[in-house]
Amino acid sequence: MIPAMKTIAFITAKGGPGKSTLAASVAVAASQAGETVYVIDMDPQESLYKWGQRRKPHAEEPAVDKTTADKLQAAVASLKKAGYSLVIIDTAGVDMAANSAAMAVADLCLVPSRPSQLDIEAAKPTVSSLLRLKRKFAFVLNQCPTARLSRPTDAARALALMGGLALPFIGQRVDHMDAMATGQGVTE
Repeated sequence: MIPAMKTIAFITAKGGPGKSTLAASVAVAASQAGETVYVIDMDPQESLYKWGQRRKPHAEEPAVDKTTADKLQAAVASLKKAGYSLVIIDTAGVDMAANSAAMAVADLCLVPSRPSQLDIEAAKPTVSSLLRLKRKFAFVLNQCPTARLSRPTDAARALALMGGLALPFIGQRVDHMDAMATGQGVTE
């Protein structure tokens, strides 16, 4: 019997809210928790794939590769047969075929958003697509100021009106950028 595998896609049609950084850190944390993780980069910029290349001299897990929209479904099916327990998909910051393909195979779509009006407005097309496809999703409020400001709370209210909101808020810390630069997750 093939074990259950979960697939999480990081999706939003806006660049810059931290999809790749969150995907890398979630992958590392899940791997540290005992999951067998495979990361798929579908962004033409290949940020997560390049992170995986920087990671290889230090750690073999999680496995990282890249693919295209037309090959995603077969890749996910192959990973399930190989016994992976978690697949994390990173997508581009534009609305394209890769985003639709990732939405179609994901058990959960996470929509990162910074606590800004522009990010909240930019999430609406992604939410419309997710609702049309009847996909489970939640927002992740990312790059929040670390000082006690009302902006994250106000943004959380706005995002909660459009869908679920994952907690906790993710603070804007240099540790996230440093981890990506060295091929690590923030928990390392």
